[in-house]
Amino acid sequence: MKSIHLFKKAVILVSTTVAVITLQVSNALAEYSFTVENSAETSITELLVSEDGDKWGRFDVGSGIAPGETAKLVWDKNTDDESCSQSIKAVYADGSYSQPANFDFCQETDLVFEE
Repeated sequence: MKSIHLFKKAVILVSTTVAVITLQVSNALAEYSFTVENSAETSITELLVSEDGDKWGRFDVGSGIAPGETAKLVWDKNTDDESCSQSIKAVYADGSYSQPANFDFCQETDLVFEE
């Protein structure tokens, strides 16, 4: 009887350990992303984001987001500790900028830019 009790404890311990490891690996692999739709008439060449409205970081949009195109963008891991709510603005091929918009990247995943 004692060995059955020890076996049950061992099974519970192993199951708990596997569950914790699985959760940690899942969190480590989490990818934070959002989509950007360009409804403007000009290509988006850059996206700028800022927590405070003063310092702006850039998203790599490759060769740009053409009018009518939608692109999936992924946050870099070094931004994981930043606020969900950030200002974002687009830079267009003609050199103009969109107005900064406050966007909650934790709650919303689809962003549409219109000139």
